[in-house]
Amino acid sequence: MRLSIAAESLPGFSITRDGSSGNPGTLQVRGRLELPEAAALWEQALVLLASASTQQVDFDLTDVEAIDGGSMALLVHLRNRLRARGAGSEFVGASPGVQEIVHLYEGDAHRRPLAKRRPEGVLAQVGRATWTVFAETQLVLAFLGQMLLSVAGTLRSPRTGNWKEVLPTMERVGADAVPIVVLINFLIGFVMAYQGAVQLKQFGANIFVADLVGLSVTRELGPLMTAIILCGRSGAAFAAELGSMAVSEEVDALRTMGLGPIRYLVLPRALALFLAIPILVLLADVVGILGGLVVGLTSLDLTITGYLRETEKSVSLWDVYSGVIKSGVFGVAIALISCQQGLATTGGAEGVGRRTTSAVVTTFFVLVLLDAAFTVLFHGLHR
Repeated sequence: MRLSIAAESLPGFSITRDGSSGNPGTLQVRGRLELPEAAALWEQALVLLASASTQQVDFDLTDVEAIDGGSMALLVHLRNRLRARGAGSEFVGASPGVQEIVHLYEGDAHRRPLAKRRPEGVLAQVGRATWTVFAETQLVLAFLGQMLLSVAGTLRSPRTGNWKEVLPTMERVGADAVPIVVLINFLIGFVMAYQGAVQLKQFGANIFVADLVGLSVTRELGPLMTAIILCGRSGAAFAAELGSMAVSEEVDALRTMGLGPIRYLVLPRALALFLAIPILVLLADVVGILGGLVVGLTSLDLTITGYLRETEKSVSLWDVYSGVIKSGVFGVAIALISCQQGLATTGGAEGVGRRTTSAVVTTFFVLVLLDAAFTVLFHGLHR
């Protein structure tokens, strides 16, 4: 039996179906299938496929003269619906011109079953992590090489430096950070004095709380805590700023204009941190000692004069200088690590977040490592 339905209002095409109602067989499409006829095509095809129950229903396009994208998309959708019902369906007999449209709309594509995701083995994870370490090391070494070349170029031609950004950056990383630096270091001195007061009272050595707070703040805690604050505050900001510029291709635009990103973006930030952090450390030393003074006055029955004289006796100029020296190195390390991570950013917003986190964690580790190295060095110099 042969069933046929043709368009009434738009007779430019027809669809016929051969076979019995229980075995619809092949759908033969004839004529020109264009966008104005898409609605009629859809309605007729649904009527013919309503009783389809076989395992294979093909679309015979032998007599199709022309077809546009809208009609082809409808036929592809019908074929996918048949496949979803468990019936096989293909486009057959298309002329070369029609076959190009079929291929364009993936009418001849076969979906491959999704492969099951297997959990990554321990050895594969170790290998991937090792490869990542080597790749990151290569990026860091390349950055350091570019940094040295940029510094040498700036020294040879100082006018090429982006000096106008140094003072605004110093204001952001220095002046704007004063409140949090003062608060944290005051509490550090306060807490240290309280912890030491319990033991010192037992031996009647209340006055030595000034030695404890003065030496620990000027040598270690003042520079280290200030550097950690700037790492979380300014280092993360540097990494996020440069990361956003990298993913939005602003860094590439600077290279196109002949402005090296190291000289234009990194050097001003490194110089600003190098100059700002020693001032913050001196301020941190003062407020840390004042925090210990508050405990001495309230809990240890000390006088302001006695506390300050004991601090002056125990804390030498070298103790202050050593903290300032360390702070300068800390500032350069924060700037370089943060800027390197920012410039290495890829992958959009997710990449910016990942690199910012990496910058903060890496800087924390490097700061502690540098502090340990300085401690061993100064001890070796008997300082």
